[in-house]
Amino acid sequence: MSEKVLQIDNLQIGYGGIEAVRGISFDVNKGEIVTLIGANGAGKSSILRTLSGLVKPKGGKVIFEGEDITGKDPTLIVQKGMMMVPEGRRIFPNLTVLENLKIGAYLRNDDLEQDIEMVFGYFPRLKERAWQAGGTLSGGEQQMLAVGRALMGRPKLLMMDEPSLGLAPIVVQGIFDIIRKIHEDGATVLLIEQNANMALHVADRAYVIENGKISMEGTGAELLEDEQVKAAYLGSAK
Repeated sequence: MSEKVLQIDNLQIGYGGIEAVRGISFDVNKGEIVTLIGANGAGKSSILRTLSGLVKPKGGKVIFEGEDITGKDPTLIVQKGMMMVPEGRRIFPNLTVLENLKIGAYLRNDDLEQDIEMVFGYFPRLKERAWQAGGTLSGGEQQMLAVGRALMGRPKLLMMDEPSLGLAPIVVQGIFDIIRKIHEDGATVLLIEQNANMALHVADRAYVIENGKISMEGTGAELLEDEQVKAAYLGSAK
Protein backbone atom coordinates (compact mmCIF):
# COMPACT_ATOMS: atom_id res chain seq x y z
CA MET A 1 0.00 0.00 0.00
CA SER A 2 1.28 3.47 -0.93
CA GLU A 3 2.45 5.74 1.87
CA LYS A 4 0.44 8.96 1.88
CA VAL A 5 2.61 12.02 2.42
CA LEU A 6 -0.20 14.57 2.04
CA GLN A 7 -3.95 14.26 2.52
CA ILE A 8 -6.35 17.11 1.78
CA ASP A 9 -9.86 16.63 3.14
CA ASN A 10 -12.74 18.91 2.10
CA LEU A 11 -10.50 22.00 1.87
CA GLN A 12 -12.38 25.29 1.63
CA ILE A 13 -10.64 28.61 0.93
CA GLY A 14 -12.25 32.02 0.71
CA TYR A 15 -11.29 35.67 0.46
CA GLY A 16 -13.98 37.89 1.95
CA GLY A 17 -17.20 36.66 0.42
CA ILE A 18 -15.50 34.93 -2.52
CA GLU A 19 -15.13 31.15 -2.47
CA ALA A 20 -11.83 30.31 -4.18
CA VAL A 21 -11.82 26.60 -3.30
CA ARG A 22 -15.07 24.84 -2.52
CA GLY A 23 -14.40 21.62 -0.64
CA ILE A 24 -11.75 19.61 -2.45
CA SER A 25 -10.08 16.38 -1.36
CA PHE A 26 -6.97 14.74 -2.80
CA ASP A 27 -3.77 13.06 -1.70
CA VAL A 28 -0.11 12.70 -2.65
CA ASN A 29 1.78 9.44 -2.13
CA LYS A 30 5.46 9.22 -1.34
CA GLY A 31 7.61 9.34 -4.49
CA GLU A 32 4.83 10.62 -6.76
CA ILE A 33 4.46 13.65 -8.97
CA VAL A 34 0.88 14.84 -8.58
CA THR A 35 -0.25 17.79 -10.67
CA LEU A 36 -3.22 20.13 -10.40
CA ILE A 37 -4.21 21.67 -13.72
CA GLY A 38 -6.86 24.23 -14.54
CA ALA A 39 -7.51 27.67 -15.96
CA ASN A 40 -6.43 30.94 -14.37
CA GLY A 41 -8.57 31.64 -11.31
CA ALA A 42 -9.55 28.00 -10.80
CA GLY A 43 -8.09 28.02 -7.29
CA LYS A 44 -4.80 26.17 -7.89
CA SER A 45 -2.42 28.73 -6.39
CA SER A 46 -4.79 29.33 -3.46
CA ILE A 47 -4.40 25.65 -2.60
CA LEU A 48 -0.60 25.85 -2.52
CA ARG A 49 -0.64 29.06 -0.50
CA THR A 50 -2.92 27.36 2.02
CA LEU A 51 -0.74 24.25 2.21
CA SER A 52 2.24 26.55 2.86
CA GLY A 53 0.47 28.29 5.73
CA LEU A 54 0.27 31.64 3.94
CA VAL A 55 -3.54 31.48 3.79
CA LYS A 56 -5.81 30.13 6.54
CA PRO A 57 -8.54 27.84 5.18
CA LYS A 58 -12.24 28.39 5.89
CA GLY A 59 -12.69 24.67 6.47
CA GLY A 60 -11.29 21.21 5.89
CA LYS A 61 -8.04 19.55 6.91
CA VAL A 62 -4.44 19.35 5.71
CA ILE A 63 -2.68 16.20 6.94
CA PHE A 64 1.08 15.90 6.35
CA GLU A 65 2.80 12.63 7.26
CA GLY A 66 -0.18 11.76 9.47
CA GLU A 67 -0.16 15.09 11.36
CA ASP A 68 -2.87 17.74 11.13
CA ILE A 69 -1.08 20.94 10.05
CA THR A 70 -4.19 22.88 9.04
CA GLY A 71 -3.59 26.62 9.45
CA LYS A 72 -0.18 26.16 11.05
CA ASP A 73 2.56 28.80 10.86
CA PRO A 74 4.58 28.78 7.59
CA THR A 75 7.89 28.35 9.44
CA LEU A 76 6.57 25.23 11.19
CA ILE A 77 5.37 23.83 7.87
CA VAL A 78 8.84 24.36 6.36
CA GLN A 79 10.37 22.66 9.42
CA LYS A 80 8.10 19.67 8.77
CA GLY A 81 9.58 19.36 5.26
CA MET A 82 7.15 21.10 2.89
CA MET A 83 9.01 23.50 0.59
CA MET A 84 7.52 25.71 -2.10
CA VAL A 85 8.91 27.04 -5.36
CA PRO A 86 6.68 30.12 -5.62
CA GLU A 87 5.04 31.54 -8.71
CA GLY A 88 7.24 34.29 -10.13
CA ARG A 89 10.37 32.70 -8.62
CA ARG A 90 10.77 35.30 -5.83
CA ILE A 91 14.54 35.05 -5.60
CA PHE A 92 16.56 37.74 -3.80
CA PRO A 93 17.89 39.83 -6.72
CA ASN A 94 20.64 41.61 -4.81
CA LEU A 95 22.10 38.44 -3.30
CA THR A 96 24.42 36.06 -5.13
CA VAL A 97 23.32 32.66 -6.39
CA LEU A 98 25.18 31.03 -3.50
CA GLU A 99 23.58 33.33 -0.93
CA ASN A 100 20.12 32.60 -2.36
CA LEU A 101 20.77 28.87 -2.04
CA LYS A 102 21.92 29.21 1.56
CA ILE A 103 18.71 31.08 2.43
CA GLY A 104 16.83 27.95 1.36
CA ALA A 105 18.57 26.13 4.22
CA TYR A 106 18.00 28.83 6.85
CA LEU A 107 16.43 26.36 9.31
CA ARG A 108 19.34 23.93 9.08
CA ASN A 109 22.36 23.88 11.38
CA ASP A 110 24.48 21.29 9.55
CA ASP A 111 27.02 21.50 6.73
CA LEU A 112 25.49 22.70 3.45
CA GLU A 113 28.35 21.86 1.08
CA GLN A 114 27.00 18.48 -0.06
CA ASP A 115 23.58 19.92 -0.86
CA ILE A 116 25.04 22.92 -2.68
CA GLU A 117 26.99 20.50 -4.87
CA MET A 118 23.81 18.46 -5.38
CA VAL A 119 22.00 21.60 -6.63
CA PHE A 120 24.95 22.47 -8.89
CA GLY A 121 24.76 18.91 -10.24
CA TYR A 122 21.18 19.54 -11.34
CA PHE A 123 21.96 23.05 -12.55
CA PRO A 124 25.57 23.42 -13.79
CA ARG A 125 24.75 26.93 -15.02
CA LEU A 126 24.17 28.04 -11.43
CA LYS A 127 27.63 26.80 -10.50
CA GLU A 128 29.10 28.94 -13.27
CA ARG A 129 27.21 31.93 -11.85
CA ALA A 130 27.62 31.17 -8.14
CA TRP A 131 28.98 34.65 -7.33
CA GLN A 132 26.63 36.50 -9.66
CA ALA A 133 23.67 38.53 -8.30
CA GLY A 134 20.40 36.68 -8.70
CA GLY A 135 18.78 39.65 -10.41
CA THR A 136 21.25 39.48 -13.31
CA LEU A 137 20.22 35.93 -14.24
CA SER A 138 17.87 35.12 -17.11
CA GLY A 139 14.29 34.08 -16.33
CA GLY A 140 15.14 30.41 -16.82
CA GLU A 141 18.21 30.67 -14.59
CA GLN A 142 16.16 32.39 -11.89
CA GLN A 143 13.66 29.52 -12.05
CA MET A 144 16.55 27.06 -11.64
CA LEU A 145 17.69 29.08 -8.63
CA ALA A 146 14.20 29.03 -7.10
CA VAL A 147 14.06 25.24 -7.47
CA GLY A 148 17.58 24.86 -6.10
CA ARG A 149 16.78 27.08 -3.12
CA ALA A 150 13.80 24.85 -2.23
CA LEU A 151 15.92 21.71 -2.58
CA MET A 152 18.39 23.13 -0.04
CA GLY A 153 15.70 22.60 2.62
CA ARG A 154 15.73 18.84 1.92
CA PRO A 155 11.99 18.75 1.22
CA LYS A 156 9.84 15.72 1.97
CA LEU A 157 7.29 17.37 -0.33
CA LEU A 158 8.36 19.84 -3.03
CA MET A 159 5.51 22.13 -4.08
CA MET A 160 5.92 24.00 -7.36
CA ASP A 161 3.66 26.87 -8.41
CA GLU A 162 3.66 27.52 -12.18
CA PRO A 163 7.35 26.76 -12.85
CA SER A 164 6.94 27.36 -16.61
CA LEU A 165 5.31 30.79 -16.30
CA GLY A 166 6.88 33.42 -18.55
CA LEU A 167 9.61 31.14 -19.90
CA ALA A 168 10.48 30.35 -23.53
CA PRO A 169 9.42 26.86 -24.68
CA ILE A 170 13.00 25.54 -24.89
CA VAL A 171 13.64 26.71 -21.31
CA VAL A 172 10.36 25.14 -20.14
CA GLN A 173 11.49 21.80 -21.56
CA GLY A 174 14.72 22.06 -19.57
CA ILE A 175 12.85 22.85 -16.33
CA PHE A 176 10.56 19.85 -16.79
CA ASP A 177 13.54 17.62 -17.56
CA ILE A 178 14.94 18.64 -14.17
CA ILE A 179 11.58 17.96 -12.46
CA ARG A 180 11.74 14.44 -13.93
CA LYS A 181 15.30 14.00 -12.72
CA ILE A 182 14.51 15.22 -9.20
CA HIS A 183 11.57 12.82 -9.14
CA GLU A 184 13.71 9.91 -10.36
CA ASP A 185 16.08 10.67 -7.48
CA GLY A 186 13.23 10.11 -5.02
CA ALA A 187 11.49 13.47 -4.58
CA THR A 188 7.75 13.76 -3.96
CA VAL A 189 6.31 16.66 -5.98
CA LEU A 190 3.02 18.55 -5.98
CA LEU A 191 2.94 20.58 -9.19
CA ILE A 192 0.59 23.46 -10.06
CA GLU A 193 0.89 24.24 -13.75
CA GLN A 194 -1.03 26.00 -16.54
CA ASN A 195 0.96 24.14 -19.19
CA ALA A 196 -1.24 21.07 -18.92
CA ASN A 197 0.56 19.18 -21.67
CA MET A 198 3.95 19.34 -19.94
CA ALA A 199 2.46 18.73 -16.50
CA LEU A 200 0.50 15.64 -17.53
CA HIS A 201 3.53 14.16 -19.29
CA VAL A 202 5.54 14.18 -16.03
CA ALA A 203 2.71 13.42 -13.58
CA ASP A 204 1.93 10.06 -12.03
CA ARG A 205 -1.53 11.32 -11.14
CA ALA A 206 -3.45 14.50 -11.92
CA TYR A 207 -6.50 16.45 -10.84
CA VAL A 208 -8.40 18.99 -12.93
CA ILE A 209 -9.58 22.01 -10.90
CA GLU A 210 -12.51 24.02 -12.23
CA ASN A 211 -14.23 26.81 -10.30
CA GLY A 212 -12.64 25.72 -7.04
CA LYS A 213 -13.65 22.07 -7.29
CA ILE A 214 -12.10 18.88 -8.68
CA SER A 215 -13.89 18.03 -11.91
CA MET A 216 -11.72 15.12 -13.05
CA GLU A 217 -8.87 12.92 -11.86
CA GLY A 218 -6.73 10.08 -13.16
CA THR A 219 -3.20 9.22 -14.14
CA GLY A 220 -1.28 11.73 -16.23
CA ALA A 221 -1.47 9.37 -19.19
CA GLU A 222 -5.25 8.92 -18.84
CA LEU A 223 -5.96 12.63 -18.77
CA LEU A 224 -3.68 13.24 -21.76
CA GLU A 225 -6.01 10.99 -23.76
CA ASP A 226 -9.27 12.34 -22.35
CA GLU A 227 -11.28 14.22 -24.98
CA GLN A 228 -12.59 16.85 -22.54
CA VAL A 229 -9.09 17.57 -21.27
CA LYS A 230 -7.77 17.74 -24.83
CA ALA A 231 -10.45 20.25 -25.82
CA ALA A 232 -10.19 22.43 -22.71
CA TYR A 233 -6.48 22.36 -21.88
CA LEU A 234 -4.44 20.77 -24.66
CA GLY A 235 -5.89 22.65 -27.61
CA SER A 236 -7.00 19.54 -29.45
CA ALA A 237 -9.76 16.98 -29.61
CA LYS A 238 -10.73 14.30 -32.09
